[in-house]
Amino acid sequence: MTATPPFITHDAAMGRLDWLGAVAALKAGHALPRAEIRDTFLGPATGTMMTRSAFIAGLGYGAKPFTVFDANPSRGLPTVQGAMLVFDKDDGHLRAIVENRLVTTFKTAADSVLGASLLARPDSRHLLIVGAGTVAASLVQAYTAVLPGIETVTVWARRPEQARALVAGLAGIGADLRATADLQAAVGQADIVSTATMARQPIIGGDWVRPGTHVDLIGAYKADMREADDALLARARLFVDSRETTAHIGELLIPLGSGAITEDSIRGDLYDLVQPGVQGRASDDDITVFKNGGGAHLDLMIASWIIDRLG
Repeated sequence: MTATPPFITHDAAMGRLDWLGAVAALKAGHALPRAEIRDTFLGPATGTMMTRSAFIAGLGYGAKPFTVFDANPSRGLPTVQGAMLVFDKDDGHLRAIVENRLVTTFKTAADSVLGASLLARPDSRHLLIVGAGTVAASLVQAYTAVLPGIETVTVWARRPEQARALVAGLAGIGADLRATADLQAAVGQADIVSTATMARQPIIGGDWVRPGTHVDLIGAYKADMREADDALLARARLFVDSRETTAHIGELLIPLGSGAITEDSIRGDLYDLVQPGVQGRASDDDITVFKNGGGAHLDLMIASWIIDRLG
């Protein structure tokens, strides 16, 4: 008789997982053969179901179906609801079902922190988080856990009270936490800038960023969304987590369309960066930019790690 696969929830698992392990899982996953990825979309724009699927040789198969209902907050429900199904690499049995929120929490922040660990200056001390939502809280936790040299974390949000509330609500962070209302000044003082907003127009100016800074762009996920201006992308050494999953995002589409950058401006993705001897940052004065686009292959890497850790 086949055993019922476990259902791993966010609330049951959060205290049993760690950021170092999540980043290590993504790094190890990118040492495997490149993933096969497919996305499907069904339903109207106000109530869409997406299914993101991936196969990674040596790791297995994963499918993450989830719904996005814009009106759900007014109903007291989450906008996004779903789960990750992970299937065995050898015989295809369903290993476990992992709550979508748990996978996404670790996937999103670990993706960015892996990029920073490969691209930011090793002596980076000051992290700026742009945005003050749920992702921002995870970023503070992940960055300070994996890059222990960070001594100061500054948070900016369009509504200053949100930034102050995020800072006040974080506990156990081994860095000085502060909120700011002056985004331009904060960008100019930071060693790492991590943006997690819903911006549709650039909020980070290229002339604000000092030499040597690493910029981590997370928020934009649609063709009309972006967080950095053309000047920043043109100045920087530009990398992405996955060429396939970032190709449709305005962060790249718009400056490609204007001619500010070309396809050759994208120097590589995480599969390239984890290879021995591959150089991301060429000098301490380089500005590096990393576009976090997500993708089902990252979900599969993180969900597999969660199952292994909790099994």
